[in-house]
Amino acid sequence: MSNCADITAEASPILCLHGWLDNAASFIPLAHAFSQLPDLAKLPLLAFEFAGHGHSAHRSADSHYHFVDWVDDLASLCLQQGWQGLTIIGHSMGGMIATALAASFPELVSRLILIDSMGLINESAAKAAEQLRIGISSRQRYRKPRKLNYKDLNQATEARQAQSDFSLHEAKLLSQRGCITHAKGVSWRADMRLRHISLYRYTPEQASAIISAVQCPVLAIIATDSKYYSDFQQGASLYQKLKLVTQQGGHHCHMTQPEQVAASISEFVSGEW
Repeated sequence: MSNCADITAEASPILCLHGWLDNAASFIPLAHAFSQLPDLAKLPLLAFEFAGHGHSAHRSADSHYHFVDWVDDLASLCLQQGWQGLTIIGHSMGGMIATALAASFPELVSRLILIDSMGLINESAAKAAEQLRIGISSRQRYRKPRKLNYKDLNQATEARQAQSDFSLHEAKLLSQRGCITHAKGVSWRADMRLRHISLYRYTPEQASAIISAVQCPVLAIIATDSKYYSDFQQGASLYQKLKLVTQQGGHHCHMTQPEQVAASISEFVSGEW
């Protein structure tokens, strides 16, 4: 079971789900912004860390990282903790997983907040064989994974920042939690198998059916500088109860503009929409 990084420890928290190759620390800026808003400061936050990310354990050697297994992990956690009617904040991949959970287990999710995430990755049925080949080929490349080693945390932080849309400050938050120090220097904790390409994807029809099954109110905060901006807008009509908000910034806007993102969440949580 994956690790949960506890920001505050109470029952029935707002559950925060990070994106692919990020970790629970990606929600630290948003947690600080929450503490400045009276209606949010009292709400407990808990950042869930998916298997293979951050401090969570890697899956066993004979396993892989399938999208549906992350949904299973969340459903199992809710059953274990006795949670129902959760408010879930999901960034990127975390939002897709939360969407699938809300669709398949509507009793578990009462409100869904998507940060630069809308819908599910899908591919036409006609490309199923091609997708299978690409996925298996990616596994072959990582049969003997070699982790990148950096001389220190600063170098790892610079490498993380160079691949994203945020400053060194945000990169350091992710690197501090996402790196491990050893005799050869510093490397990422994340399982290299996370980079495997999926062997199969939902068809557009399947993805649409799942999204359309989400019954709870949904707030989608979409970054104007995101490469997914136009795709997200096109998928908005599939949600039964959606409020769409645009946010200046890039894919990690919850880290770079946490105050504005928190203000949008505050309005949504208080029912002012």
